[in-house]
Amino acid sequence: MDKIDIIRNLLSQIGMPQKQQSVICIFTLLAMANLKRGTSWSKATNNWIRIHDIISFTAENYDVIYAENSRETFRKQAMHPFRTAALIEDNGMATNSPNYRYRLTHEFLQVIREISDDQSIVSEPGMALLRFQANHESLSKIYASKKEMQKMPVRINHEDFTFSPGKHNQLQKAIIEEFAPRFAPNSECLYVGDTIQKDLVKDIEKLSSLGFEITLHDKMPDVVLYNEDKDWLYFIESVTSVGPMDPKRIVEIEAMTRKVTAGKIYITAFLDFATFKKF
Repeated sequence: MDKIDIIRNLLSQIGMPQKQQSVICIFTLLAMANLKRGTSWSKATNNWIRIHDIISFTAENYDVIYAENSRETFRKQAMHPFRTAALIEDNGMATNSPNYRYRLTHEFLQVIREISDDQSIVSEPGMALLRFQANHESLSKIYASKKEMQKMPVRINHEDFTFSPGKHNQLQKAIIEEFAPRFAPNSECLYVGDTIQKDLVKDIEKLSSLGFEITLHDKMPDVVLYNEDKDWLYFIESVTSVGPMDPKRIVEIEAMTRKVTAGKIYITAFLDFATFKKF
């Protein structure tokens, strides 16, 4: 069998669904292990890489071309299920960070390294694979809890949520927990996104009743607060690298709120003075 068939067989052995035995998923693991056609299985590695690197590796070493805009397909079909199954992990950065990376978990790397280089036979499951199968459920919980530990708790509208790690969400947490009580007391959060879950809080009913016209193409401000007592809306951009509340953003927001009669306040928030000075 060639490497593609062997990885497909391995994914079947560990109980991955049929959809996660596709060629995209197989090339993902080969790229993450840095396994070219002639590379010995024992030489597999688990360096941190991006989806862009997986696409480049597949084209260069297996002559299969995927467009750059197929990254979301890789993310949904391979990365998310593999991370849930403890085959891979991410580095905990925000998903929109240029430093966001994935790698094989140490346990699954050992499974791949144990595969025989004699491709004419289907070898019996090795100790690493048997150990992985036996501990699969607990490994999945370990890697899931590791990700949960990295999340930031935040209380929004008297409910508990979690933000993904990263400076952008750290700033959004400060906006909601420190800015709002001081400068927008008794306000309600009508919208806030997360770097992973884009619409963490989105009160469509309230936004619509205030006159918002929201389409799929509209980019909401990072945080929208509403003070009913004063009938004021606060549009807040959380800026760590790009995207201050400039005239262009104000025009965009005005377009989606042209029927809104509430007072509009436009704010740019910075995590520190050094970032503020850049703008």
